Amino acid sequence: MMKLQLYSLALVLFSTSLYSEEGQKLHGDELVQRMQQGGLILYIRHASTEKDYADQVSSDVNDGSTQRVLSEKGWHEAVHIGNAFRFHGIPVGKVYSSEYFRAWQTAWLAFGEYEKNSDFNFLPTEEYSEEEMAVMKKRVTPYLLEKPATGKNTVIVAHDDPFEAATGIYPEPQGVCFVVEPGPDGEFTVLGHIHPDGW
Repeated sequence: MMKLQLYSLALVLFSTSLYSEEGQKLHGDELVQRMQQGGLILYIRHASTEKDYADQVSSDVNDGSTQRVLSEKGWHEAVHIGNAFRFHGIPVGKVYSSEYFRAWQTAWLAFGEYEKNSDFNFLPTEEYSEEEMAVMKKRVTPYLLEKPATGKNTVIVAHDDPFEAATGIYPEPQGVCFVVEPGPDGEFTVLGHIHPDGW
């Protein structure tokens, strides 16, 4: 589905406020300092792959040969992200990933642990209908609303479309980390994001 179509769809489907580079609430050191306090959901799009194409129609989540997998650049990005978390003292609690190799490998390289969860997988189509976007939104949103253990952050390593379905924001580039704060009454706030080379 073209980005313009997805943007229009987001206006219809999503109740969260629109987000832009200029409109993010926290930047740089302020964002890192907030992450150090815990209580957030850190949604990381998997690190870079050799090519960027839709593989969800025919891929088998248990067979890496049917999927896009991390490139050498992606492996370095994942390790760098993990090093950045440790350097800045960002506390990590649960680490979820989708079942795709590029997601759980990013989580493993960065954090040394992960729990696979099919809720973060793609639906097996390339161009999503409103109904399919709504299904992904229903699957992902509860995780963006679930407060982590005290003093910890929950990390999710997954993909672009499920995050866009839940927030109306297309996460790019690969390896980007979006910082989400769960709030009351079924709402959450996207505080900002950090590119993989921005740590």
